[in-house]
Amino acid sequence: MNYINLVKIAKNALMRNKFRAFLTMLGIIIGVASVIAMLAIGQGSKKSIQDQMSSMGSNLVFIMPGSQQRGGIQMGNSSSQALKLTDVEAIRLQCKDITAVSPEVRTSGQAVFGNSNWPTSIYGGNLQYFGIKKIEVESGRIFTDQEISSLAKVCLIGKTVIKNILPKGTDPIGQTIRFKNIPMKVIGVLGEKGENSFGQDQDDLLISPYTTVQRRFLAIDYVQGIYTSAISEEKTQDAIAELQAVMRKQHKIAKPEDDDFRVMSQSELVKTFSSISDILTTLLGAIAGISLLVGGIGIMNIMYVSVTERTREIGLRMSIGGKGIDILMQFLIESTMLSVVGGLIGIGFGYLISSVVGSLMGWPVVIMTQSVVVSFLVCAAIGIFFGWYPAKKASNLNPIDALRYE
Repeated sequence: MNYINLVKIAKNALMRNKFRAFLTMLGIIIGVASVIAMLAIGQGSKKSIQDQMSSMGSNLVFIMPGSQQRGGIQMGNSSSQALKLTDVEAIRLQCKDITAVSPEVRTSGQAVFGNSNWPTSIYGGNLQYFGIKKIEVESGRIFTDQEISSLAKVCLIGKTVIKNILPKGTDPIGQTIRFKNIPMKVIGVLGEKGENSFGQDQDDLLISPYTTVQRRFLAIDYVQGIYTSAISEEKTQDAIAELQAVMRKQHKIAKPEDDDFRVMSQSELVKTFSSISDILTTLLGAIAGISLLVGGIGIMNIMYVSVTERTREIGLRMSIGGKGIDILMQFLIESTMLSVVGGLIGIGFGYLISSVVGSLMGWPVVIMTQSVVVSFLVCAAIGIFFGWYPAKKASNLNPIDALRYE
């Protein structure tokens, strides 16, 4: 058995029917290109989410209010008053693995300047709030302790708000805007961050002292969240344990199941969203992989046709000494060539589609070497698997019956 001659015979057989061979390969081409593009988009989205969430600091730990239970009985949602400023102070004094802590309060409303207005949100924090959430100030300054204690009507403004309410070329610093009919002096401009992976505009906000938002806009004496920074990423779990212990002591909670708060870390959120992204990516890849199966069925179909068309050729080869294994390998090589060549073209199209999607639509894409290698190996396996039965049928033909075939 001369494999080189078998390859040449298979190539010549395919070249005699170029268009039919191309149509047969089309299912494989589409399947491979779809798998690579879908996985690239899925992995790109995952990486984008990880990068954006990690940019806030992998040592970020935050506390949110939660529903309260007593003795296993749901007491209703107590989030409106679950967290107090006394909790913030207790964390600052008692948590050794925490380097910074800030309350957070927020509300939405209309920002107005002259005849222009824009719906946005205002967030309140203390001086450490900017460092904890990795918020940069492009120009101007942040507020002072004195402005926090005096409920000063000052704010820092995001680029989206500037763009929509201030005339072009106007220096925001020193301007007075109105938010919920309360005049606010702009003392700083926030650095541009753009949209996050969930489509939220991170520049569409105002930041003020938490006392200002808490008392002047919300008229409350509690906070809506507490943000902290652990000493390091390695100490995050220790910090979470400390925070839970301090909060339970503050809220006089004996059992963990009765917690009226939730402690979460940025790293946990990254893992959660990464897990969700992996599931969606796998699902997309599986859906795209169905077209590979369809392409394999197409190969089997066309190989059956080829065996039928070349029955007399098969009989002639057998009559001059050709063995069944030679006939089997000839048709098996043909089916494998169809699949592999289609896979190579599909890989090229997969790269092209991923690049176009990334460039024109602005979606993050990451082409993984593993997906390319696996797609190619699957193509080879499909060629062998779906080509085997027609090839076996050809090798089992009776030479005399094959020569008589019309």
